[in-house]
Amino acid sequence: MTFLVALDHWEVELWTERFRSALPGRRVVALGDAFDPAEIRYAASWKHPPGALAGMPGLRAIFSLGAGVDHLFADPHVPPVPIARVVDPDLTNRMSEYVLLHCLAHLRQSRRYEAQQRERAWADDRDQPAAREVGVGVMGMGELGRDAARKLGLVGFDVAGWARTRRLGAPPGAPLFVGEAERPAFLARSDILVVLLPLTPDTRGVIDLALLRGLRRDGRLGGPVLVNAGRGGLQVAGDILAALEEGSLGAAVLDVFEREPLPPDSPMWSHPRVTVTPHNAALSAPEAVGRLIAEQVARMERGEAPLGLVDRSRGY
Repeated sequence: MTFLVALDHWEVELWTERFRSALPGRRVVALGDAFDPAEIRYAASWKHPPGALAGMPGLRAIFSLGAGVDHLFADPHVPPVPIARVVDPDLTNRMSEYVLLHCLAHLRQSRRYEAQQRERAWADDRDQPAAREVGVGVMGMGELGRDAARKLGLVGFDVAGWARTRRLGAPPGAPLFVGEAERPAFLARSDILVVLLPLTPDTRGVIDLALLRGLRRDGRLGGPVLVNAGRGGLQVAGDILAALEEGSLGAAVLDVFEREPLPPDSPMWSHPRVTVTPHNAALSAPEAVGRLIAEQVARMERGEAPLGLVDRSRGY
């Protein structure tokens, strides 16, 4: 059995060594190595070149090295074998840390106080909202969204979830809004909108001006806040800037972009109400993910289905 690491210039050597440690006795190769395509049984991928996995008749499964799988469906030649995404507590915890950090930063007005410190301005501000007075809406009720919603609730935020279907049910201790019909009510109660949706043809460009105009504008934060740590293709950058300009959005925290790295001439870099982070909200740790995928291989070798199996009809 040969295991293929199919990456496009993303720490290939590091990932290859991790898989060699996690899969002792198995041959592990990268795309640039010499190998017989007929011997490949499993592949771990992140944005592999289109067609790189074709022509491997013995391929049994593809494992995404991140929580998202849209990069796989971007390849029109991806083989018709089971695809499994990463469902890893380490990655999930990292995402929840990111979401909590930025929701709390806006609750406690950290950016304003940083600006006041630079100006040496002491503001005797005693009008501080409590977490229970701030509605946080989490779009996307997969593993990441449900964990973030649960932890936001533990801090005291007034949390609600939104999903396309009721497949996974409500997040723990919070109401669930479902489908397009219930989305306006969900947005109207949200002072902070956290987007953790997968990128599919149905969700591409979902964060547009119409959606942002639906957020609550009279809440305790003085204006709604967007936190997108899902996928860059979910957002329309020009609409976010327009919403900030017209006041229907108070601030944005963006970890993902349609084009990455974010070009130096992007107005997002210098906008006073935009926080840019370099797509690191929830990094895939090679050691943890390597162990997880090794366990997935062992499951399949025992005749069991892999965990986190992707529904191709939904695209996630």
